[in-house]
Amino acid sequence: MTSSLFSRPAWTGIVVCAALLALLPILNLSFESGHALHVSSYTVALIGKFMCYAMAALALDLVWGYTGILSLGHGVFFALGGYAHGMYLMRAIGKDGVYQSNLPDFMVFLDWKAYPWFWSFTDNFWYCMALVVLVPGVLAFVFGYFAFRSRIKGVYFSIITQAMTFAFMLLFFRNNTGFGGNNGFTDFKRILGFSITEPGTKAALYLITLAALFGALLLCRWIVTSKLGRVLQGVRDSESRLMFIGYNPLWFKLFVWTLSAVLCGIAGALYVPQVGIINPSEMSPGNSIEMVIWAAVGGRGSLIGPIIGAFSVNGLKSWFTAAFPDLWLYALGLIFILVTLFMPQGILGLTRKLQKSREAA
Repeated sequence: MTSSLFSRPAWTGIVVCAALLALLPILNLSFESGHALHVSSYTVALIGKFMCYAMAALALDLVWGYTGILSLGHGVFFALGGYAHGMYLMRAIGKDGVYQSNLPDFMVFLDWKAYPWFWSFTDNFWYCMALVVLVPGVLAFVFGYFAFRSRIKGVYFSIITQAMTFAFMLLFFRNNTGFGGNNGFTDFKRILGFSITEPGTKAALYLITLAALFGALLLCRWIVTSKLGRVLQGVRDSESRLMFIGYNPLWFKLFVWTLSAVLCGIAGALYVPQVGIINPSEMSPGNSIEMVIWAAVGGRGSLIGPIIGAFSVNGLKSWFTAAFPDLWLYALGLIFILVTLFMPQGILGLTRKLQKSREAA
């Protein structure tokens, strides 16, 4: 499956899809509402959110599909990247908040007199962008080093990653941590001096997200087709044999685990200004499990599959939660069961089987 997805026709299709996605905000800005070619602002924002989810699913596939490390805690890396960017966005509000104070509204409400020390320099955009990369990356490196050095793997590793994201969620729900408690960060006004509600700003954020997703896909493709990628697949298929021939899996696993966390953090940072809010619910174990479902539905171990899965599942979720809001979690569980039983290689695997059947006929 992998080789066919990296073929010239496959990448031609990917480039065409990227071009069509890039066209959406242009159509939104170029035509008035009611015109046949007009694309609504809601659609642009929704697709932008899906692309952030797709980038997170791609990051998860790098560790699960190619290295065999099933993480149930990638939601924490996504949320930490979002919080790092959200700190800058909150500082950019200035005195435009409800209380007209230099402090964010939630700090004024809690009677804080000054920013805590870890908010220092967060009024600088590039400092916060560094935090977007460093905070998830350092957490993943430290967590991964002790876990991989102890040779924790399989279901045990999955459980402790879920425990990690649950612990962070409980921490961020507390008001005294300085991250807005259960309400988190919201009501953003500006980014780099531009109004965050302006159509042009939204279009720019959308196109940056598309470029980041495409860039992450190219990076991951380069990794999995290199010698490093073959070693990672060796870790997935037979770690003990890899150790026998002289490789130390620790540093390979640690590298791909940290890179995956950084990509997730960048996805979270792009998600926040487009959705307009970040709160501890993004760290819920359920969100991390959904990422696994996206990768499984699309076809893990393929890079393209998780992107397709993220768009498919979240598109279905948008419709389902509007039509049958109380039944979505049951539908999501049913989707995962059906895919596991009847489409173990996901949508891409099913497509490949159908193509082979057509060629044989």
